[in-house]
Amino acid sequence: MGLVGEVLLLPFAPVRGSAWVIRQVLQEAERLYYDPATVRAELAALEEQLTSGEIDEDEFDRREDELLDRLEIALGGTAPESDGTAL
Repeated sequence: MGLVGEVLLLPFAPVRGSAWVIRQVLQEAERLYYDPATVRAELAALEEQLTSGEIDEDEFDRREDELLDRLEIALGGTAPESDGTAL
């Protein structure tokens, strides 16, 4: 298609650019979400909340399981495929 194709698709450039930006933001958000350092910091904060009495054992266990699942995914290096609805 070449030059003719680019000229014909020019009106759609803002849409294509916006889609690219959204993909980049989503990838960065997933990278931070599954970052082991971030998950470990959240685990430490969760433990602080438990010891200070802000949350009970049941809440701690539930949230700890979620964080440990994230950490397992992060350390396994297999982040789930995104369909654009995650996070």
